[in-house]
Amino acid sequence: MTTYVYGITSAAHPALPEGMGGVGDPPRPVRILTEGELAAVVSDAPEDLRPKRKELLAHQNVLAETGAAACVLPMRFGSVAPDDSSVTGVLAERADHYAERLRTLDGKVEYNVKATHVEDAVLHRVMAENPELRALAEANRKAGGGSYDQRLQLGERVVAAVQAQEGLDAVELRQALESETVAVSTGPESTGWLANVSLLVEQASAEAFLAAVQRFRADHAHLDVRINGPLPPYSFVEPGPSEPAGTTAGGVETGSDTGQR
Repeated sequence: MTTYVYGITSAAHPALPEGMGGVGDPPRPVRILTEGELAAVVSDAPEDLRPKRKELLAHQNVLAETGAAACVLPMRFGSVAPDDSSVTGVLAERADHYAERLRTLDGKVEYNVKATHVEDAVLHRVMAENPELRALAEANRKAGGGSYDQRLQLGERVVAAVQAQEGLDAVELRQALESETVAVSTGPESTGWLANVSLLVEQASAEAFLAAVQRFRADHAHLDVRINGPLPPYSFVEPGPSEPAGTTAGGVETGSDTGQR
């Protein structure tokens, strides 16, 4: 039977809760595979596994339970190896890399921050800060709304101003939070978000980081800022020096967990 991999941790990790179940229906019993100083948290892989909410939550729960006791390198949902020996083989092959990542990420958590504009508020802001746009709008108003070309020109200018503001806001958000973080990873672009960043934070500094987010929100009423976390450090399980991000090493996929976004 194939082996489902939740994450990688130290062989010295405290024992998992007795009877903990993972993905599958019924939940497959979670177990530990050890190789040298490393361990993989695994279970048997169910057939026809799909990224349904119940399965995603099961994957996250195993990582949360494991990470509560010690550092764990989370794998993507759906990471499956041909068998147990394939998993231990990867642990042996990449022992130095995984050990380095465990040392680096110990005591740290990830927060994902997304931001988008509040439409009415950002329009008010760009109009207030741009006298040329105000003049065009006023001229159109006095002309009974203006001609088609005049309305088109104003609309294009407003869109350009909002897009420029998006870029400024994305940079400002990152700069405001970087001082409270260890590392930053930019997430994939997605429709509707002007910023999508994952930030690695010392657990001891989490309160200060969250306070920085709140200050940014208070100072930027034209932005809708959303935060998710604390999470296992999905975005900071970097590939080895010879392995491109998002590839598969011996059947165990490394990299950020897109299911967390």
